[in-house]
Amino acid sequence: MTQYSTLSTLPAGRCGTIVRVDADADLAARMRALGLMPGRRVKVIRRSPFQGPIQVRAGQTDLIIRRREAAAIQLLPCPVEIGCA
Repeated sequence: MTQYSTLSTLPAGRCGTIVRVDADADLAARMRALGLMPGRRVKVIRRSPFQGPIQVRAGQTDLIIRRREAAAIQLLPCPVEIGCA
């Protein structure tokens, strides 16, 4: 069984592949413009305390996104054995 997660719950240092973005048209377009689209592998670099923003790496680009927006991004976490680059 496939176990999906949201970007907002992925621990720092872990990566995953985006499956879909469950957001309104404006937010979905903004996420695509930032490179966060289905098929893209992302890695969580750092999580701010107290429900602050999350730093993620998509390709060679580091982004800071709100947890509310990260919660709209569904992904398939990479197996721990693979490791994230």
